[in-house]
Amino acid sequence: MAAGGGTFSALLRRCRRCAVLLPLQTSPTAGWMPSLGRFICSSNPLQKKSMAATFHVNYTEEFIKQQIEEFNIGKRHLANMMGEDPETISQGDIDRSIRYLFPSGLFEKKARPIMKHPLEVFPKQRAVQWGEDGRPFNFLFYTGKQSYYSLMHDTYEQFLNIQIYEDKLREKGLFSLDTKPVNLVGSRWLTKEELAEMLVEQISDYDYMHFLQLLERMLTLPYCSIKEEYVLKFRRKMEDQSKKQKVEPLQLDENGVAFCKGEGRRKTAKASVTIRDQGNGKITVNGMDYLLYFPSLQEREQLMFPFQFLDRLGMHDMDCTVQAGGVSAQAGAIRLATSRALLSFVTEREVEPMRQAGLLTPDPRVRERKKPGQEGARRKFTWKKR
Repeated sequence: MAAGGGTFSALLRRCRRCAVLLPLQTSPTAGWMPSLGRFICSSNPLQKKSMAATFHVNYTEEFIKQQIEEFNIGKRHLANMMGEDPETISQGDIDRSIRYLFPSGLFEKKARPIMKHPLEVFPKQRAVQWGEDGRPFNFLFYTGKQSYYSLMHDTYEQFLNIQIYEDKLREKGLFSLDTKPVNLVGSRWLTKEELAEMLVEQISDYDYMHFLQLLERMLTLPYCSIKEEYVLKFRRKMEDQSKKQKVEPLQLDENGVAFCKGEGRRKTAKASVTIRDQGNGKITVNGMDYLLYFPSLQEREQLMFPFQFLDRLGMHDMDCTVQAGGVSAQAGAIRLATSRALLSFVTEREVEPMRQAGLLTPDPRVRERKKPGQEGARRKFTWKKR
């Protein structure tokens, strides 16, 4: 008995830091001899992680409630300072007020002063993940990324289901490679931040790329369209850039001829054009024929490219007014102004090809300034030893 007690004491001393002893039971046959207790051994980091997670969730709920109350009080004070109605002040009014009261020249937007609702500032917190017995609900909890690995398991299961479906078609002799793929036009994959927000846990760049590779591998299967709904959950529709273009309505002159005006800039040059319908291709620049104003062939091609791209050569007359800048900058400014004016004469389907061809995109390039201690913007002075 002494040996057994010594062994039991030694075991208890060795596991003193990580062992949790359940209440001892007495054996009816051995009197007060304690029976062997069941130990639940867990490491200190794991215990701290479990306790910190439970405490952090409770603390965050109380903390966010306090922050919401302070936000509402601060919003009323800010509305009174700016002469706004505290009940109807919007988030846009709050942002403009903060920019006015606390002007900042920091390039990083996240470092600038903000005043937003706490639910927008603080990330979402996952609910308590343990039952009453202290065990986690999800079997992937101890991986540290249970949501991510659950998502990977589900995605791979969908991948296997597609392969099983294809194998059944092969057995019946109905398999064909001529199938309809998943339509991904006009959409994009979720970004890493959007996926982390969906999973309510942080993921690394490697995990994000691994997940996208699994989805793209699924899309290479011939019958991936049977899981189109699952794939599209991780896609976001992209905004059509062509709809952002401002199209001026057509106007009529005293003769009933439709015309439209457009403006454009390139470097320091500014151009304004007026395009008239039912013309014969006459183009003037500052009252002169464009062949005389632009003797170089390169500038003439820049000027005529919008009409050539839309197959409208000889269908319009155009009057241009341009000032400042050089010959190349003036031709670029006229080209942009011409493209914007032609939007009123074309259909909606032709706007997107124009944007992709670069006709509606301003050229932001300017001449680089000279640097002190140098001969030019990039050129250095000739080095002389003596």
